[in-house]
Amino acid sequence: MARRSSTFSESWHRVVDQKIALRANVKARKRYFRGELWYVLEDPFNNQFFRLRPGAYDFIQRLRRDRTVGEVWEECLNRDPDGVPGQEEVIQLLSQLHFASLLYYEQPSDSANLFDRYKRRKQRELKSKLLSIMFFRLPLFDPDRLLKRCMPVTRLLVNRWAALLWMGVVGLALKLVIDRFDAVTSQAQGVLAPDNLFFLYLGLVLVKTLHEFGHAVVCRHYGGEVHTMGIMFLIFTPIPYMDATSSWSFRNRWHRALVGAAGMIVEVFAAGLATFVWAYTGPGVIHSLAYNMMFIASVSTVLFNANPLLRFDGYYILSDLLDIPNLHTRSQQYLRHLVEHYVFAYQDSTSPVETRREAGWLAVFGILSGIYRVVVFAGIILFIADQFLLAGLVMAVVCIISWGVVPLVKFIQYLATSPRLARTRLRATAISVGTLTGVILFLAVIPFPSRFRAPGVVEAVEHIQVVNYTAGYVDAVLTPSGTVVEPDSQLLRMRDQELDLEIRAAEAQKAETRALEILAMHRSQADLEPVRKRMAAIEDKLTNLRHHQQALMVRSSQRGTWVSPHCNEMVGTWIPRGTKLGEVVCPEQFRFSAVVSQDDASSLFDGQLQRAEVRLYGQGGQDLQVESYKIIPFQHDRLPSAALGWKGGGEVPISAADQTGLAAAEPFFLIYAELTSDPEVTLLHGRSGKIRFSMEPEPLLSQWTRSLRQLLQKRYQI
Repeated sequence: MARRSSTFSESWHRVVDQKIALRANVKARKRYFRGELWYVLEDPFNNQFFRLRPGAYDFIQRLRRDRTVGEVWEECLNRDPDGVPGQEEVIQLLSQLHFASLLYYEQPSDSANLFDRYKRRKQRELKSKLLSIMFFRLPLFDPDRLLKRCMPVTRLLVNRWAALLWMGVVGLALKLVIDRFDAVTSQAQGVLAPDNLFFLYLGLVLVKTLHEFGHAVVCRHYGGEVHTMGIMFLIFTPIPYMDATSSWSFRNRWHRALVGAAGMIVEVFAAGLATFVWAYTGPGVIHSLAYNMMFIASVSTVLFNANPLLRFDGYYILSDLLDIPNLHTRSQQYLRHLVEHYVFAYQDSTSPVETRREAGWLAVFGILSGIYRVVVFAGIILFIADQFLLAGLVMAVVCIISWGVVPLVKFIQYLATSPRLARTRLRATAISVGTLTGVILFLAVIPFPSRFRAPGVVEAVEHIQVVNYTAGYVDAVLTPSGTVVEPDSQLLRMRDQELDLEIRAAEAQKAETRALEILAMHRSQADLEPVRKRMAAIEDKLTNLRHHQQALMVRSSQRGTWVSPHCNEMVGTWIPRGTKLGEVVCPEQFRFSAVVSQDDASSLFDGQLQRAEVRLYGQGGQDLQVESYKIIPFQHDRLPSAALGWKGGGEVPISAADQTGLAAAEPFFLIYAELTSDPEVTLLHGRSGKIRFSMEPEPLLSQWTRSLRQLLQKRYQI
């Protein structure tokens, strides 16, 4: 599928008389990628690798100090006209090898040029580090000698028995996590608490140190060299790292993939051991450290290491398994080829792919990795800004410059000066300007539907909560749940023996006081007044006790359907005063009580709302029209139903200190929407769903700008 470059080039005169050769320290090895033969050039001094096709390698290895490039190319053309690279490809190849410091020139200034190229390469590396401040690397020492000395021991870790041990430990640890899942999730809520940050970082350092040594040990086991180990500042957090680039020279792709996976294998094994320590220790330093190692191993493996869209372990494993080296670079080259060839009409553009399958992999990977990188970095920036606002702002500015300004400037320079567009520059410029104009019109001018959704529950307009006004044991359920009741209908009967005893005691005190009153009337008129006051107090107490006794019979205060799904389970249990026993619902008219967050509250009061619709969960495709709605003009902090909060499976954050699941973490606005009855939609009190408000259409850019402004104001008060 690859397109070869043209046989002749207008720039051939620049290299035709040059005398060039590969440097003596460069090694060449045969490798098969996707069933095709390639030659890999290795520079041991810089630990760099360069891949060539057989035709290109045949040309490069014939270069000598006593022969010109033109003579070698003519010789290769006579020997193999179909396999020899074209003049344009030769120029590009020599430029890349020269840039990588792999070529020797028969010129006195070549040594100086070599150091100049080395200096420029270091400057590029420094520039790359500055642009990647969230993943800055600092090499410290060469661990190769240490790894050689440890090989008799580490060799025991790379075999089938070690694999069986790994599966046993990880399997048992996974069972422990499943058995104690509630404890695992409960402790995860405090993993970012201030008193746990030290253990979190210590666990991160231990896990990542084992991770990097896992890479190094397996790489050395298969004959690779590891000469760099140091510290990488991952989001300003120092963690260890190592360079296993030499594994790229392994003939067996499964060995290369195992080197990439070794860190995660060791990390998961360490997490398994930490699980045993966590499960069988009590609260303390060891217990907390073990849990943080478990947490770090799971989160970092899923989000970073195992994910092939970021250039970590998963990326290199995927690249090895697909036999597509430099997957990220080649995907960018292929996407550029597609634009140049099919959009800008540059017919001499050379595709880096060989098959349609490879083209599909490169196109999908290039697009998805770019999107995922932006999403992950945006999340990281927000996370950092939550802790250190200034650092988050600096990172955001750097990302905007490196991902927005710099690529835009380079693209403008490319359109203006690239010799590749010499014949199609006007077309390329017109298409680029037209595309940019179209995007601006699409985002900033064309109005799009503007909507927002809010969770809520269906409530009967007339409904009351039935609570007990007196504590006691539930003696019997007099009316089953689901029965239509009338006012004063008996629902539950409760009993309280202590209350009965208090009534008897009060009656005895009343009889005693009555006798004292009669005695005072005959003997001492002066004692009559205190006795009568005592009698009045006892009668008040007795009246209150009898009122509580009557309240043991729970009754309905209105007509409706008695709803108490768990009433039969209450029989024989002690119910404190004020406990919700059920509801009496009048199913004649319903409304939808919606919870609107503060982010969307501005749309409620600016008069932009045009239409509202309600869709209930489990009733897909059926929308309920809203006859009218009423906005309660003050903030609430108690949800209309626990089903809307996190504890009830809803999406509204609730306060961690609240046990009922009704206290929202942030204030909200409440809307009552009157629903139109629909025979195809079953309206039940307490059924949850969402209401969708439609506002005046506006461009997407305006909507996104408002959302960003609300985010910054809410999280950072900017």
